Amino acid sequence: MVAHARAGALATAALLLTGVLAGCEDGTDDKPGKRADGGAASSPASQRLDWARCEAPEGGEEPGSEWRCATVKVPLDYAKPKGETIGIALIRKEATDQSKRLGSMLFNFGGPGGSGVSILPRAAAGYATLNSRYDLVGFDPRGVAQSAGVRCRDDKAQEKAYQSVDMTPDTAAEEAAFMKDGADFGAGCARLSGKVLPYVGTTNAARDMDVIRRALGDGKLTYFGMSYGTELGGTYAHLFPEHVGRTVLDAVVDPTADSTGHARNQATGFQRALENYLEDRGQDPEAGTRRIAALLKRIDAEPLPTGTDRALNESLAITGIVTPLYSQDSWPTLTRALDAAEDGDGALLLQLADSYNGRDENGHYDTQNHSQRAISCADGKARPTAAEAKALLPEFEKLSPVFGPFLAWDTAGWCSGWPVEGEHDHPEASAPGAGPILVVGTTGDPATPYEGARRMADELGEGVGVLLSNKGEGHGAYGGNSCVTSTVDSYFLDGKVPADGTTCS
Repeated sequence: MVAHARAGALATAALLLTGVLAGCEDGTDDKPGKRADGGAASSPASQRLDWARCEAPEGGEEPGSEWRCATVKVPLDYAKPKGETIGIALIRKEATDQSKRLGSMLFNFGGPGGSGVSILPRAAAGYATLNSRYDLVGFDPRGVAQSAGVRCRDDKAQEKAYQSVDMTPDTAAEEAAFMKDGADFGAGCARLSGKVLPYVGTTNAARDMDVIRRALGDGKLTYFGMSYGTELGGTYAHLFPEHVGRTVLDAVVDPTADSTGHARNQATGFQRALENYLEDRGQDPEAGTRRIAALLKRIDAEPLPTGTDRALNESLAITGIVTPLYSQDSWPTLTRALDAAEDGDGALLLQLADSYNGRDENGHYDTQNHSQRAISCADGKARPTAAEAKALLPEFEKLSPVFGPFLAWDTAGWCSGWPVEGEHDHPEASAPGAGPILVVGTTGDPATPYEGARRMADELGEGVGVLLSNKGEGHGAYGGNSCVTSTVDSYFLDGKVPADGTTCS
């Protein structure tokens, strides 16, 4: 498997690149009308949480003394609520002003596959205003990290795939290897994580959120979802509209798009971001796009040295270009990486690709990409063939000469030969009866293009979805735009709902 720029893939990448985290730039069975059944199925007895000092997550550091961790038990299969259970890992930092405490705020930073237990302590400084009156709560969704995390491959196999599989195959042999790698990855997931694989979809994760809500003692769920977390939040609102509290969805996944639609949206979004970057650098966007596309073709023919025993191939180069487009603050890094690659040095693009792919300096890969793929393929029914992907190439190449071929092929390779059937063509987000949900879209968002925010607001329903537009760049607006941040803070802290269509610039 290699890096996939899936819809809503990495709000965490944007956080890393903007410096909210440590930073690396320098170095459903439920259909409309069945919500009541879904709610009843996900209502095991409320639990008492045993909060204790947190241990260090795999590959991370132990959070500070102000953090406490706990585990909530949920059914593995909600169709069998009294059957086998799994643990959902939680982490919490209590409100700093207990006299004005409003309750708990649950976060999901995206992915799918992002570990809230790992991310929230590193990101919490950016939510200090909200933490004054809310307990900040993160969780690992099912199939992620400490919550029965999916594993599919070891580091050696992962590295071999990144180095040898061409994500934009040009020959029959490359095409066969590309499709085989997808099937092999799925077979590894079935072998190593087969028990949980059928149950890691977003609908079940949303049901888990309602169990968490009750375990926290909250009558309604206060929720902040970013990137894929917006899809999860929309699914929760559909299943449990009566339990929706103050909810913000930032960097919004288009709920009307199927897997091919998401790829089409991302080809549009990343190309738009690339052109904005080129224009900001004083370059003609069309000419700059042609130059980068030509560079990729040269790298495809002859991978670049990196000063290590690892080469930069075309697939890794595309991933390296994608990564800094998540944040405008990282555009200078992209300039340095592209200039170095033009001079024959692929080291910085490889470093950026490694960051996206979850590879550390010791060659160890985290499992976010494993979880991401398992959750995505449990959700989506579509299983496009290689022939269907090839048929998309003319359209996608026109949308983006740089990213289009990668994303067209990705529609076929992502869930190739997947051992579990997907649940739906696209998620359901209609939530009649829910309170107002604030939907934040950024006009230059590459991974979850702005148009998806309006569609999410419309899908949530009249009087529910409230659109807040951010005229700017990057994946996610909170913390990067003062107008958006103050509007969101006023909504969470004071219940002040802005007018639908409000714009920040």
